[in-house]
Amino acid sequence: MSRPPAPEPLPLPVVDTHCHLDIADGPGDAWWPVEEALAASAAVGVPRVVQVGCDRPGARWAVRCAEEHEAVVAAVALHPNEAPLLAARGELDEALAEVDALAAHPRVRAVGETGLDAFRTGPEGRAAQEASFRAHIAMAKRHGKALQIHDRDAHDDVLRVLEEEGAPERVVFHCFSGDAAMARHCAERGYYLSFAGTVTFKNAQPLRDALAVTPLERVLVETDAPYLAPMPYRGRPNASYLVPLTVRALAAGLGRDLAEVCSALAANTERAFGAW
Repeated sequence: MSRPPAPEPLPLPVVDTHCHLDIADGPGDAWWPVEEALAASAAVGVPRVVQVGCDRPGARWAVRCAEEHEAVVAAVALHPNEAPLLAARGELDEALAEVDALAAHPRVRAVGETGLDAFRTGPEGRAAQEASFRAHIAMAKRHGKALQIHDRDAHDDVLRVLEEEGAPERVVFHCFSGDAAMARHCAERGYYLSFAGTVTFKNAQPLRDALAVTPLERVLVETDAPYLAPMPYRGRPNASYLVPLTVRALAAGLGRDLAEVCSALAANTERAFGAW
């Protein structure tokens, strides 16, 4: 499947706060070399990215990528859907220990994506998911890193665990999918809401309503590439160079000037993840 054309560049640089440079676009698609992907995004005003590793090999790769590329910092964790699989093999504690060691690396700026997923994991795996989530929360606190949350069909339980454990200083809801009430709840607690291409989808009015009540200083932008390409390219391979389409949708949804939104996104990202 061909890549969408490059959009009009942004007036000020922003950061893709969640991408997977190590994951192929899909069956039959060639992996895009990191150097080419970074050059394409820099050309449209997205010169920096957060590379997210979701399992042990991916977390190792994310750290190496951040070491080799100045434009990249890493996030490391065990994806919520990985936790029950590891637990079933008796490997969860060992895997968490490895992620904990990687999280100490200075180029790692977040522990994530971690959280809960009631869409792909059934009731039999929820205990392992929750135990893993709690371990990652402790990890983020121990290392002073942001906590990057995966929350799919599990809003109430994610918020419950955060309250029970005590949230780290910086919390980012990756690919925020809640409604306006949840957005207000998160913003009141100082959490960051990261919006992906989903905010541009035609059936996503509840998500746009959530954006509209989110203070600008709590908004981040991401791709979750190679997934969730924004409109009009939904279903096509996504990459960081398509961030400008989502940023323009954010500006429209917030009723703010594009340059103002870009400036705020850059400042918010630095507060959440530190300087590159």
